[in-house]
Amino acid sequence: MFDFHHLGEFSRLNCAAICAFLVPANLLATLQTMILVGLNRPLVQLVPSIIVATVLAALMILHVFTWFAIGVVMLPTYILLALGSVCLTVNFWAMLNQTSMRQLLREVWLLASRSLGWVK
Repeated sequence: MFDFHHLGEFSRLNCAAICAFLVPANLLATLQTMILVGLNRPLVQLVPSIIVATVLAALMILHVFTWFAIGVVMLPTYILLALGSVCLTVNFWAMLNQTSMRQLLREVWLLASRSLGWVK
C-alpha cells in the first residue's frame, strides 16, 4: 500500500531542493508552451509541452499542500501556490483556447516592440 505520510515527509525534508528545481522548471516549461502557442505550432508539438508544464505545476501545488497539511502557513507557501496555480491556469488556457492566447501574445509583443523602438 502506498503511504502518503512518507511522501509528505520526503517533500518537507527536501523542500529547498524540490523548490530549487520546480520553480525554474515551472517557469521555463510554461514559457515554452507560450512560445509554441505564439509561433502557431501544431497541436502535436504543443501537447507534450503542455503535459510537462501541467505535471510540474501540479507537483508544485502538491508540494505546497504537504506544508499546509502540517499547519505551516507562511508567505513562501502562498507565493509557491500562486506560482503553481498561475502556471497551471496558463497551460490550461493554452490547451483550451490557443487563438485568444496567441492574439494576446501578439498584442503584447507589438506593444513591447513599439515601446522599445523596434517597430514604428
